[in-house]
Amino acid sequence: GQRIVSGSTDETVRVWSAVTGESLHEMSGHTDRVMTVAFSPDGQRIVSGSTDETVRVWSAVTGESLHEMSGHTDRVMTVAFSPDGQRIVSG
Repeated sequence: GQRIVSGSTDETVRVWSAVTGESLHEMSGHTDRVMTVAFSPDGQRIVSGSTDETVRVWSAVTGESLHEMSGHTDRVMTVAFSPDGQRIVSG
């Protein structure tokens, strides 16, 4: 792909150009370190997990926050989309 996604201890998720290294989007919303990120299979969405015990879904195109999911009682260390992009797993 042409884009890279990263999560950081500064509580942000960023999308980068894999070609130029330029930051394309900076997404804010988590209130603690972002531990894990993943693109959806179609590249249109990003899921992130944080030590703030939430999972968030973002538009990879615009950087807009689409959903926030709470319910974990400890930090979220891993996230992934199902192969069809319809489900998210987290833990």
